[in-house]
Amino acid sequence: MSRFFFNDRKQLVNDAIEGMLISAPHGNLVKLESDPAIRVVVRADWDKSRVAVISGGGSGHEPAHAGFVGKGMLTAAVCGDLFASPSVEAVLNAIVAVTGDRGCLLIVKNYTGDRLNFGLAAEKAKRYGLKVEMVIVADDIALPDNKQPRGIAGTALVHKIAGHAAEQGKSLSDVRDIARKVCDNLWSLGVAMQTCNLPGSDEEEGRIKQGHVELGLGIHGEPGASVVASQNSKAIIDTLVTPLAEQAGAGRFAVLINNLGGVSALEMALLTKELAHSALKENIAYLIGPAPLVSALDMKGFSLSLLKLNEGFERALNAPVETLGWQKPVAFSPLRTLAHSALQDRVEFTPSANAQVAQYVATVTQTLIGLENRLNALDAKVGDGDTGSTFAQGARDIAQWLEEDRLPLNDLPSLLLLVGERLATVMGGSSGVLMSIFFTAAGQALDEGKPLPDALLNGLQQMKHYGGADLGDRTLIDALQPALEALQKGNIQAAAEAAKKGSEATASMQKAGAGRSSYVNKENLAGVTDPGAVAVAEVFTALGR
Repeated sequence: MSRFFFNDRKQLVNDAIEGMLISAPHGNLVKLESDPAIRVVVRADWDKSRVAVISGGGSGHEPAHAGFVGKGMLTAAVCGDLFASPSVEAVLNAIVAVTGDRGCLLIVKNYTGDRLNFGLAAEKAKRYGLKVEMVIVADDIALPDNKQPRGIAGTALVHKIAGHAAEQGKSLSDVRDIARKVCDNLWSLGVAMQTCNLPGSDEEEGRIKQGHVELGLGIHGEPGASVVASQNSKAIIDTLVTPLAEQAGAGRFAVLINNLGGVSALEMALLTKELAHSALKENIAYLIGPAPLVSALDMKGFSLSLLKLNEGFERALNAPVETLGWQKPVAFSPLRTLAHSALQDRVEFTPSANAQVAQYVATVTQTLIGLENRLNALDAKVGDGDTGSTFAQGARDIAQWLEEDRLPLNDLPSLLLLVGERLATVMGGSSGVLMSIFFTAAGQALDEGKPLPDALLNGLQQMKHYGGADLGDRTLIDALQPALEALQKGNIQAAAEAAKKGSEATASMQKAGAGRSSYVNKENLAGVTDPGAVAVAEVFTALGR
């Protein structure tokens, strides 16, 4: 099945252009209204008083090229179909629409279709008396012996610097020469672990094997120069940096970290970290990105582009623009840190003895340990089958502390706080945190002078507040709340009876309002008692004996 959102394949590019223009943050983009096959995005504020800078190519590389149209960068972008060069007519119309007496510079990536269509359009435009120059970007170093290197992500840097020169009012020949100089100091190399998905295509692309990446593949999914048997971020960055540094030589560089469309923000961030620690680190002056600037739909890959800086390039890169796709350069510097002493949030206590409390603790822990298999079996029907193991894990830890005489048994506030601390440490998942909240809040309330039943109810209230569950949601609260309310009014036997009644009621609840059971349909819940509620009921029953 196709992995691509679209409505009408024939209108896909037009639809995308409309979405891009109506969401442009500066509100400064318009589309030329002419033949539907001519897709040209233009600066709305353009007055032809300066050199026009035009680029374009196949769609699918967004934000390139329309995303770079705006003050300080491109004057217009000509958009072809997906991965297809725009027609000669489209390029010619763009030139005629935006070119004044100062002339026009075409910036073209080094692909045959783009060179031919833009080149013929330039020659035709000259028949109208327009001054047109063309610069071809060929920054890809994947195949060093190739006489026609491809133009890839570094093209965005040519757009930026040439656009700045034009915005400053420089002549056409000056803008052209500056763009050429950028091209002469620009090197790019990309890598991907998965090529892109095309709209309407049912084919699964399996060219790149699991655990491998392809080095130097094109921005249209063309096969790369070689395959690397690694997905290790450090190794891959080193694989890119080594040939780039050899080609670029010494100097200060702006480095564009370009997402080819399908790499997560987290992965791009860690790749940036690897770059910052690479052999290139002493030569990096600016980082641009990580971000998609010249993408390849959803290709799971990225590229690095190195631009050797001079004073003019540096000034141009940092000049403000009004576009939706450009990324402001960031001056490179090592990670900054702020010294901070780690907070050790530990309960301060002194072990102490209390035979009655010890018996209560032993009863609770032994009961929960003995219920492990029964609770797991219940949870397997309505959850993920681990409630018994989770409660038993916490109980075993407290039982061990009891056996080793390490608990503050004669100091109930500290005991409850310590139990809360231990459960958060040893119990897995959300159950451990919830029980920790219960005992911690109860211990704090007890320390403030509240009676034990009131303190336990306070713990329950906080557990409900943070956990989001309440009475009737088919959780342990359905047994714990009535038990604690009965304990507040009566004795442990009344609490045990209330807990048992509340637990049994969960079997007839057809929908769970919280917890893992909330994802289970009512047919599977029918007649099954909530395992957490059973645990609470059995503990109170054991305490009441």
